[in-house]
Formats: sequence, C-alpha cells, structure tokens
Amino acid sequence: MSKKGRERALADNEAKAVARMLRVSPQKLNLLAQLIRGKKVSAALADLEFSRKRIARDVKKCLESAIANAENNHDLDVDDLVVVQAHVGKALVIKRHVPRGRGRVGGIFKPFANLTIVVREVEARAS
Repeated sequence: MSKKGRERALADNEAKAVARMLRVSPQKLNLLAQLIRGKKVSAALADLEFSRKRIARDVKKCLESAIANAENNHDLDVDDLVVVQAHVGKALVIKRHVPRGRGRVGGIFKPFANLTIVVREVEARAS
C-alpha cells in the first residue's frame, strides 16, 4: 500500500545533480554556471579545475555527481556527456548587523544559493 512512484522528469539520456545551500551569492555562482553551460563534460571539468574562484570546487563536485549519476544510475557513456543545463537559484539569506557611527546600524547579508546541473548523452558525430 505504498504510493505510486513519480514519473521521471528527465529524458532517458539525461541525469542531474543538485547542490543546495552553497555559501555564495547566486550572482557569483551564475558566473561559473555560464562557464560550463553547453560544454562537453571533460572540458567543463578542466575549466573548473583551473578556475580561481573559491566556489569552483563545489561546482566541480556537483558536476562530478551528475556524471556519476549518469554512469551508475542511467548507464550513459561518460565520454559523450554534455552539460545541457546549469542553473542557479536563490536559497535563504542570513541577515546580520554591524554597528556604525552615531548609533546607526549597517546591514550584512549572507546569501546562499542552489545549483542544478543536468548532463545529456549526445551521439558521437562521425567525422
């Protein structure tokens, strides 16, 4: 008497991974998402490996998770994977205060972001 399983939201040749609550602003995270969007997985991993941004390590971890999901759960070929979606969403924002001069207060916002990466297997083109 369990409830029905949900239909798969992605196509059969796709896999995804989600990284939630990354301690970075969505605007900064979107710069890295733009960097890997539409690239082959090997090129995207290389770009993230040599990126100077702090959050690149977490983005790379999420991409590796999507690759592992594609390989282990959906039997896709790793060499033919392409990053088709990499989108960023807002998560919570922690608000803090810092005292300023003359009895005023300054706001500090500590944003968090979510990252979703979808990889798709594309057929190798005959050259």
